[in-house]
Amino acid sequence: MSTFDSTKTRLETLLKDIITGEIQLPDFQRGWVWDDEHIRSLLVSIARSFPVGAIMLLEAGGDAKFKARPVEGVDPTQATLDKLKKLLLDGQQRLTSLTQVLIFKQPVQTRDFKKKLVQRYYYIDIETALLGPEYYESAIISIDANRIQKENFGRDVKLDLSTPEKEYEHFYFPCNQILNSDTWEQGLNKFHPNKFGRYMEFRLQVLNEFRSYDLPIIELNRSNKKEAVCLVFEKVNTGGVNLSVFELLTAIYAANNINLRDEWFSNIQEGIEGIQPYLRKQRLLNEVEPTEFFQGLTLLYTFEKRREDLKAGKTGKQITGVTAKREAVLSLPVDAFQKWKQPLVQGYWKAAKFLRQESFFSTGDLPYRTQLIPLAAVMALLGDRWLEPKVYEKIARWFWCGILGELYGGAVETRMALDIQQLIDWIEDGKEEPATVRDANFQPARLGSLRSRTSAAYKGVNALIQREGAKDFFWKSTIRDLGENDWEECRLDIHHIFPKSWCDKQGIPASRYNSILNKTPISYKANRMIGGKAPSEYLIQLQQHKNVQLDDAGMDAILATHQIDPITLRHDNFEGFMASRQRMVLSKIEAAMGKPVLAVDDSAYSDVTDEE
Repeated sequence: MSTFDSTKTRLETLLKDIITGEIQLPDFQRGWVWDDEHIRSLLVSIARSFPVGAIMLLEAGGDAKFKARPVEGVDPTQATLDKLKKLLLDGQQRLTSLTQVLIFKQPVQTRDFKKKLVQRYYYIDIETALLGPEYYESAIISIDANRIQKENFGRDVKLDLSTPEKEYEHFYFPCNQILNSDTWEQGLNKFHPNKFGRYMEFRLQVLNEFRSYDLPIIELNRSNKKEAVCLVFEKVNTGGVNLSVFELLTAIYAANNINLRDEWFSNIQEGIEGIQPYLRKQRLLNEVEPTEFFQGLTLLYTFEKRREDLKAGKTGKQITGVTAKREAVLSLPVDAFQKWKQPLVQGYWKAAKFLRQESFFSTGDLPYRTQLIPLAAVMALLGDRWLEPKVYEKIARWFWCGILGELYGGAVETRMALDIQQLIDWIEDGKEEPATVRDANFQPARLGSLRSRTSAAYKGVNALIQREGAKDFFWKSTIRDLGENDWEECRLDIHHIFPKSWCDKQGIPASRYNSILNKTPISYKANRMIGGKAPSEYLIQLQQHKNVQLDDAGMDAILATHQIDPITLRHDNFEGFMASRQRMVLSKIEAAMGKPVLAVDDSAYSDVTDEE
């Protein structure tokens, strides 16, 4: 059974239905944004009877109950919801532009070539248009809201159309008279009857093209489900910015009197603190997106449903699958949102505390933002149990296996769904490890190829060194403590241990000295003192600084917290240092993952180009 019909409808009929409110927009449609150039191009296309694309409508009253609003500029007191018959899914920009230009008497709100908001009236130069269709682009113009066009830096009037009499005089036809030109024609015949014959040629050649113009219509009937409508809308909305899951959910929930924008962003006037501002009180949660939050909600909802199904004795396909996939998020019931939103918010806060414990301090430190979703969901299910040593240890192992095994890149909805189930089961019964823990492996040769700051494993190794209590070369405080300090001199970054300029002078290739093995987190102050000196030189300088005052043993102890062998460093032995540091870092990786790393031949990584 077909769920849509296709036909043609007269442009004038569509615009009248928009004005009366029979056709309205689903609330998730963005505001009208077409610029002046696009509008003039659209008018030219219709004048020349060129196709301008199909319009897609949805018959109102079915399962897809979206909150509706009138097209931009239409009087909402006239276009009321009780008049709604169809929703405009595709063609908003075109039909809104044409409504503004052809129907309204006020100036059109648009943007100029600099993207600046402007007000414009649209006119057709009758004599230029009569030269033929190839001249329409020159004939159709826009003019400021005062209807006066100036030149010479605004000093001279080039064209004045500020009154109907001047329109007749200059023989410029206003586009807002195209569909009904009776009044304008009467005025022209009264003031310039000698031009009327020429005007009638224009009316036949140009105006009639607008009045007889048909648009192809694809109309979805009301039997379509809301998920299908959302998917169709996303597929046809290729001309603009794709709508997010959150924007689609906003429209779906609006039918249940839930304002998701207020729930997420806040509404100060109504005293609503949004989820986003609350999360942003934690530096690590600054970039949590609403779609990610709803993925977490969907994980929790489907996890709970699965447990209920199993408890009820259901089997096979009767059991709800745990998921965070798009179609499942769009199907999240309103009551599930209401039930799980606060537990998940607290889950995110607990996740932020956990991450700080593991020496992550900002969103830029996070290897995978996607892994934060199942982590927050698990925290929401566990409550304060995450603080229990044995529980914490399992969460940490799972987390580090995801990072160092580089398992959370790309499309990871299936892994998220498995992890929330398997991690909770592992915590509760202590038997089988999650697949992420089992699958994870870190190959030793990978350390030599890690050079990109954006690499998940690179970020992970850096944080792991901090996690082990690394202390700053200058401030002597732990990197973890300095990570909470915003003072410039304490600002942390990952810097070379053997400086780049020193390595260049020794003929050491950049691909070697840019490895994570030759980098460590230190403060801006310490790095400035290191400069391009040999380690044997800068260590002495640091130790003797009046604010440091450390003997060799004291500095060696700090170096050891970075998994640095002091002997090879003090002897400027680059290769010896790299070999010893690899062994030391690998031992920490094994401890974090709770499993031995798999040794492979270094030649397997000879072609890796993970450049900085």
